[in-house]
Amino acid sequence: MRRLVKDRLPVFTPEQNELVKGSFDFIAINYYTSRYAKSIPSTPNAAPASCLVDPNVNATVDKDGVLIGPNAAGNVLYVYPEGLYKLLTFMKKNYSKNLTIYITENGYPEKSNMSISEQLKDQSRIEFVQKHLHQLQIAIKKGVKVKGYFYYSLLDSLEWGDASTIGFGLYHVDFKNFTRSPKKSAKWYHNFIKGIK
Repeated sequence: MRRLVKDRLPVFTPEQNELVKGSFDFIAINYYTSRYAKSIPSTPNAAPASCLVDPNVNATVDKDGVLIGPNAAGNVLYVYPEGLYKLLTFMKKNYSKNLTIYITENGYPEKSNMSISEQLKDQSRIEFVQKHLHQLQIAIKKGVKVKGYFYYSLLDSLEWGDASTIGFGLYHVDFKNFTRSPKKSAKWYHNFIKGIK
């Protein structure tokens, strides 16, 4: 970073280094997906590189929830639960053995162009959460100190570039009359948290 940013990057004094070492209470991680990346030599007149225009990224929707995309904004959510495990173990190995971590967001979007009854039967979302919790469990058994997991989001909402064209929520929201209906995933998540089979 210092090689790239040079003197624009501030320099801490030895006292400041000691002051900030371990000064956080926990690390919060939002994890949805992993992305493929490759090194592209930079040329002054080249168009900006972006995963939104890479033909290898824009995959098709998989009914089983393996891939989603492109959504209304052209983004692709590649479902890769193992990436969460890899990220957590990387953090433990490279930053601190005693790092306390909270998963503050982890969610699965579905297109809202399906019928309401189809949107309420969101088995793919349940499988997404199960697979990510399984990887979380493996990481915890390997000594990663994860203290909490939060699904994003309770309700379908207006998503940044996608507005109401996708829904992350455990509850479906009808944006015409603002009624809310629990999806299959809401019932599953409630039972999971309560330990009910």
